[in-house]
Amino acid sequence: MIILLASIACSVAVSILLKVVRRRSIAVDQAIAVNYVLASLLTLAVLRPDPASLLAPATPWWILVLLGVLLPTIFLAMAGAVRHAGIVLSDAAQRLSLFLPLLASFLIFSESVSSLKLTGIATALLALGCLLWRPRDSAQGRQGLATVGLLLAVWAGYGTIDILFKQLAKAGAAFSSSLLVSFALSGVLMFAYLIARKTTWTRRNLLAGVLLGLLNFGNIYFYIRAHQVYPDNPTLVFTAMNIGVISLGTLVGAGFFREKLTWFNVAGIVLAIGAIVMLVPR
Repeated sequence: MIILLASIACSVAVSILLKVVRRRSIAVDQAIAVNYVLASLLTLAVLRPDPASLLAPATPWWILVLLGVLLPTIFLAMAGAVRHAGIVLSDAAQRLSLFLPLLASFLIFSESVSSLKLTGIATALLALGCLLWRPRDSAQGRQGLATVGLLLAVWAGYGTIDILFKQLAKAGAAFSSSLLVSFALSGVLMFAYLIARKTTWTRRNLLAGVLLGLLNFGNIYFYIRAHQVYPDNPTLVFTAMNIGVISLGTLVGAGFFREKLTWFNVAGIVLAIGAIVMLVPR
């Protein structure tokens, strides 16, 4: 259980770091670029992938390239969402993205669907609507629309990334090798972007990137270890991880950072937890 709690803590800690970087005058794009360098090195050292296995003709490289583009793009969107909407709503939107792979499995891959899963998807959509709801005066402003757009990007982006990783697994690509290549491509893309902008690097940004990389990799590593520790109970890991992140994110965001939530937002969080319970793999 300690391993699972560590994964939850790392996930929320990433959001906390994204919350405070602006207050510390840290360039989030530099931090994200360095994060992918460290995450790649840790993946290589700890998970010991075999990148040569991806040289098989059946490897869908277009998916790996797409992941290399999406991972840093959605990470930047997550940073913007945390900054404008707060930790509570951003973490909830990220965790609600889990129903997109399920929806894709029904609509695209023709898998069987149960009434409980359909109810869970409907509940997740309702929860998302409550999380995105803004007061009338805020929703009419550009900032309100930008906030909604960032939350939608987080929701759709992480859901798409999950679908792409599942497609890689179906194609026979090892997760650790796919993760390494995706991280490496993301890092190359971010550094190319920053070099093109003639970015001035600072020690503060580099250190923030190292911390972000540790937390980002820690979230993934401890989640994988939790599945290894509980091989016969993936439901426990799935449920505890998603509900744990939403619950801890709410405590930290609303309790520590004093993020303001409307009654619609609170209802969305409750509905999101209910949807996760209904969408638990069985």
